[in-house]
Amino acid sequence: MISDIFYPRYAVGMKMSTGVEWAMHCCVSLGQATEPVPAARLAELHGVPTAYLAKHLQALSRTGIVRSVPGPAGGYVLTRPAARITMAQVVEAVDGAESAFRCTEIRRNGPLGLPAKSCRTRCAVHRAMDAADAAWRTALAGVTIADLAASIDADSSGTALSEVREWLTGGAR
Repeated sequence: MISDIFYPRYAVGMKMSTGVEWAMHCCVSLGQATEPVPAARLAELHGVPTAYLAKHLQALSRTGIVRSVPGPAGGYVLTRPAARITMAQVVEAVDGAESAFRCTEIRRNGPLGLPAKSCRTRCAVHRAMDAADAAWRTALAGVTIADLAASIDADSSGTALSEVREWLTGGAR
């Protein structure tokens, strides 16, 4: 269930860049497009700065989620169907695949600090954070851009995607 992704059982206290949200919405929008969409048009649709959005579109392009089509009628298109692009792929494209948790081996510090030889395995905190990260990534990998689009449309009583399609094809320019 998509709502589970937003309220995971193992929540990792992490922050994602705003680019992740923007990239997700752009992928949903591109899934509705019938022709390439310029970055400026996507930025206008979502009310975000074009230059900043363009950086995130480039990150999506580098990882093969979107591709840039050159020319006067150019812009961005998805490289595969939205049902084959996961939220995890978009997050990793924008923010990277690295875990949010950074272990500093605090157990080696202070008056009761352990010697290095006693810290050859991960501590309980590190293991718990790894498990939370894995659960979060699994949840994101289970939701596709098509799933998001369907939920967005359901949230709007079935009007959001048709409005995006109409807007992208020339309405409200």
